[in-house]
Amino acid sequence: MKKLIAVFVLMVSAALSLNAQELNCQVQVVSPQIQGTIEKRIFDNLQKAVFEFMNNTKWTTDIYSIEERISCSMFINITEKLSTDEYKATIQIQSTRPVYKTSYNTVLFNHNDADFTFRYVEFQPMDFTINQHMSNLTSVLAYYAYVIIAMDYDTYSLNGGTPWWQKAQTIVANAQNAPEKGWKSMESTKNRYWLVENMLQPLFAPLRVCSYNYHRMGFDIMYNDVAAGRAAVLSALQTLEAIHNQRPLSFPLQVFFNAKSDEIVKLFTGGLQEEKSKVVPLLQKIDPGHGIVYQNINRTQ
Repeated sequence: MKKLIAVFVLMVSAALSLNAQELNCQVQVVSPQIQGTIEKRIFDNLQKAVFEFMNNTKWTTDIYSIEERISCSMFINITEKLSTDEYKATIQIQSTRPVYKTSYNTVLFNHNDADFTFRYVEFQPMDFTINQHMSNLTSVLAYYAYVIIAMDYDTYSLNGGTPWWQKAQTIVANAQNAPEKGWKSMESTKNRYWLVENMLQPLFAPLRVCSYNYHRMGFDIMYNDVAAGRAAVLSALQTLEAIHNQRPLSFPLQVFFNAKSDEIVKLFTGGLQEEKSKVVPLLQKIDPGHGIVYQNINRTQ
């Protein structure tokens, strides 16, 4: 009997591992500016609901094992209670990707969205469909789920994230009549609308090529050849100059470098002087917001 139970447990575990959802998302909801026992309980339950929504939804038709899930996190800071069930907040999203044959995880996405208002009634179902804007809460969460997946897929195959960028774009289109901010082109040049719109435009194709070459042709070969990997990363970064020349200070480039600037500094600090002489002026040109940070590349180890 014990053997039969053990076999059954193994079969169930195997089945679960073959059908794991795509995301391994850590969620934290905080509300330092809103006090009260009732609110604390509501926000604790909101945190559980968001965690279950992100991790239990099947976002793609692809089969994932548990260890293949995309590591990501959401930090929701509730700053104001607008009404009985409506809140204003910011949401910080980060995702990472493992580097081949190493224990190192590289950051793909590190973004703070300040245009986040939503309604939440305790224990309400977290309903979502790709074809309809049902609530701002689930639409924002689903949008970022697809952005996380799209960015991850883009690093493993050239333009591999296109279907998931398109899913995110569908969510944006469905939200055009929503009263909440963040979805419309005229509201800002740095919002949810423009991130996905730009990533699907030919002008920003070099950014997605860069993402693939930076990770798959660069970091993923460093276990075997650090010098070759670093050279591939430099070559990938050089392709971004074409975007800067046409669209200086563009939102997608800022999103990319918000995730990558510290990593790039660490990588090239140990590089050849010839590489440093190329990469520092390039980065200071195309990413002036981190210009002082890039000066550290020239420091002596």
